[in-house]
Amino acid sequence: MDHQPPRLGKMQLQIMQELWSQSELTARQMTERLSRIAPTTHSTVQTLLRKMETKELITHEDREGTFVYRPLYQQSEVSGALANDFLDRVFQGSISKLVSHFLAEGRPSPEELSRLRALVDSLPKE
Repeated sequence: MDHQPPRLGKMQLQIMQELWSQSELTARQMTERLSRIAPTTHSTVQTLLRKMETKELITHEDREGTFVYRPLYQQSEVSGALANDFLDRVFQGSISKLVSHFLAEGRPSPEELSRLRALVDSLPKE
C-alpha cells in the first residue's frame, strides 16, 4: 500500500491478526475465531468487516455467494504505524522517554537488557 493504515480499534486489530495468521477467512470463520477470545456476535463481525473494507484495510472476494476476506496491509506496516502513533501520542515522539518508562516500570530481565544493549551498540555511529 502507498499510504499509512488508518488507526485500528481493539476488535479491528484482532480481525487483522486473524487474517494475517490465516491469509483469508469468511465472516463466519472470523466470528468463530473471535468468539474463542470473547463472546462476539456474527452481526458485529459483519459490521466491522464492512467498516474495515470501507477504510481499505481489507478486501473480499465473492466465492459462490460467500465473502472471503483478506488483509490489504502487511502486519509489519500496521505494527509500525501503531507503534509510531503510540510513541507520538504518549511520549511526544521521544524514544528515550519510551525506553525510560519501560525500563523503570517493566523491570526487564538481564537477557532483555543484553538485547537492548546489543541493539543500541548495533546502531551506526555518527
